[in-house]
Amino acid sequence: MVSTEGLGRLAIVLVVLATFAVVGVALFVVYPTTLTELFGVLIALVIAGVGVRVGGNIASSLFPGYNVAEVAVEGPITRDGGGRSFPPSPRGTTADEVVEQIDRADEDGNVDALLLKLNTPGGEVVPSDDIRLAAERFDGPTVAYATDTCASGGYWIASGCDELWAREGSIVGSIGVIGSRVNASDLAEKVGLSYERFAAGEYKDAGTPLKELEADEREYLQGIIDDYYETFVERVSDGRDMDAEFVRDTEARIYLGERAHELGLVDELGTRREIEDELADRLAVEDVTVQEFEPERPLMARVGAGAQQCAYALGAGIAGLADEREFRLRT
Repeated sequence: MVSTEGLGRLAIVLVVLATFAVVGVALFVVYPTTLTELFGVLIALVIAGVGVRVGGNIASSLFPGYNVAEVAVEGPITRDGGGRSFPPSPRGTTADEVVEQIDRADEDGNVDALLLKLNTPGGEVVPSDDIRLAAERFDGPTVAYATDTCASGGYWIASGCDELWAREGSIVGSIGVIGSRVNASDLAEKVGLSYERFAAGEYKDAGTPLKELEADEREYLQGIIDDYYETFVERVSDGRDMDAEFVRDTEARIYLGERAHELGLVDELGTRREIEDELADRLAVEDVTVQEFEPERPLMARVGAGAQQCAYALGAGIAGLADEREFRLRT
């Protein structure tokens, strides 16, 4: 049975289509000129097609047909989506774009709830926290759901949502922080390279790969990791209403969804359809319709993204160049 909204949208499309068709025929068929005698019918059809598009946009704005927004966080979480790597990976999650999508969904008067789809092994600390804060700002129910993986930074983000759902086979957890550096001092010595220090500030070059770490430098860098870890524990403890000691006791382990649910790291186990049924009950509606929100990118940016994917596919086998960052930190 066709709904009232569906009939309304159809009526608007038909009215706008008829209007554009009449205008097209009037301009290019009823009152032809020499040029339009050859191309009038074709141009009229093009105008009619534009009318369908315009009518569809108008109908969608008046009868949106959705009441839940879905925003996806997929792949490693970074500020720029991994664009600084060589070759640049097109698969990373750009945190700023995810935040923009959540904020746009929050401002959309048709959206009553947010589904945050998580399939990520984690990533950079501050971009993960930016997404978590955006989820906390959303005015309405927020449900995070893990598909394949919700680990580390993904779990950090989930701590800002009202609930976390997962599948029985989902990988969940890894509540910890890792920092790494490449120690190339032995290699440098073998090839005749030496490190000469010019720095202001005792720890400015701590972690430089061309020299061995001093004991106090190691302690300094470990202190940064520990501070981030305490912040992570605090976020999870507050957001998930868990005891901080229990969070520490996980020792950054990962768990399958079923075990994570038993431990309380996951609220519910279920499929996407079951999540939608739960949201329908919570919103007191017969059913929910989910609209996937995607980044708003200009045409040239979309073309550039496609070119980047091609470049990545061609260059993925090339040996990577050394990363500019000497000490890398991620959740």
